[in-house]
Amino acid sequence: MSASRSTPKIVTRFAPSPTGFLHIGGARTALFNWLYARANGGQFLLRIEDTDKARSTQPAIEAIIDGLHWLGLDWDGETVMQSARAARHAEVAHALLAAGHAYLCYATTEELEAMREGQRAAKLPLRYDGRWRDRVPTTDEAKRPAVIRLRAPQSGEISIEDQVQGKVTVQCAELDDFILLRSDGSPTYMLSVVVDDHDMAVTHVIRGDDHLNNAFRQLVLIRAMQWPEPIYAHVPLIHGADGAKLSKRHGALGVDAYRDDLGMLPEAVCNYLLRLGWGHGDDEMISRAQALEWFNIVDVGRSPSRFDTKKLENLNGHYLREADDARLAALCAPQIEHHVQRPLSPGEMGTLTRAMAELKPRAKSVIGLAEGAYFLFEPRPLSPELGAIALLQNNGKDVLDSVLKALRQCSEWTTSALETAVRQVAEDAELGLGKVAQPLRAALTGRTTSPGIFEVLELLGREEALGRIEDGLVTAASATR
Repeated sequence: MSASRSTPKIVTRFAPSPTGFLHIGGARTALFNWLYARANGGQFLLRIEDTDKARSTQPAIEAIIDGLHWLGLDWDGETVMQSARAARHAEVAHALLAAGHAYLCYATTEELEAMREGQRAAKLPLRYDGRWRDRVPTTDEAKRPAVIRLRAPQSGEISIEDQVQGKVTVQCAELDDFILLRSDGSPTYMLSVVVDDHDMAVTHVIRGDDHLNNAFRQLVLIRAMQWPEPIYAHVPLIHGADGAKLSKRHGALGVDAYRDDLGMLPEAVCNYLLRLGWGHGDDEMISRAQALEWFNIVDVGRSPSRFDTKKLENLNGHYLREADDARLAALCAPQIEHHVQRPLSPGEMGTLTRAMAELKPRAKSVIGLAEGAYFLFEPRPLSPELGAIALLQNNGKDVLDSVLKALRQCSEWTTSALETAVRQVAEDAELGLGKVAQPLRAALTGRTTSPGIFEVLELLGREEALGRIEDGLVTAASATR
């Protein structure tokens, strides 16, 4: 990695901690960073902040990367693993120590706890009191393990011109001399993130506003090293529909769950996340190309956005209707194969693809789309729902018998020819088309609802459709006994 800032190119980064899967809030942060970099001809980088070895896991790292790929958020260069850069982080800590911008602190755990107890009793903020800022250790004290602390300014103020929050100012008296390097030589997050952002030439730090307080502390370090200051944009967090902090009950799931368990399409998830805090007039459906043309981080609102699963589902339904049928069939196939306990043949995949045009107008998820297609591949005889059995009772048997005779006479197995034949049965029996279609649907699908009945007949094919009607006659006979 180069520390050069010779070009003004915009560089953003997404820096998740792999202590869990890529959650929906992190996905929005990644999307905003990606869009801002790509829209401005810049670079988008990925850094895995895995310094918490006790909680970081390889499956979580893989899930984060998989989630970004699924969302279509590619990054430039290699993925940076923060833990691999510990020596560089320590180098900077020692440079600050040598320059007098940091100092050794020999306070024991017991001393620090007593300090905090006193602060609690006095109802003061829990903050390191700087007891080792200007103190020279005795010979015995110098033998203790020591940490390196940053020497923060004690007077004045620090301001940030945040791209989302506006100008934010804190008094330096509120800052503490935070630890840069632990007594075992390991760097802290506060040190590592600043060093990595500098070395990766990050120009814009776009992250959740829960990091806003950290920005002031990190600026002290940046200025001590006389490094260029990044432009900050702290984005409000996402809340649930009830206004409370987003949790699992609101939909704060891993991105993989939206794909695998809820059947969402990545373009729907991205569109929805984009609209959480940012907008372009009244536009609801925003393509990736439009987002790249319109997005600017300064247009993100300051108020928390509310996550609404129903809105996401409705948006997903729109994208399902727009999606390519072969793509949808491929997405549905694994669920269908699990349901019927066998792989689908190439011919059945063709049927599934053709069925998409009829199935997707009613679906809001890939899960629902696959469920709607189950009947096409279930073995005969079907196990009809109770409602479907009820449709086969009374005069259902007579209707099916007439339809079966008419369909056997069809020379062409096309939607139009099949519709003509069935309508003629209804006319001859002096019945409304619905009275004929209902028992026919029950026999063909085992359900009370399905795509258009003539399309179902064509999708099933002559042999399968006639066989299912014959099975329906048997069911109808037994149901009326």
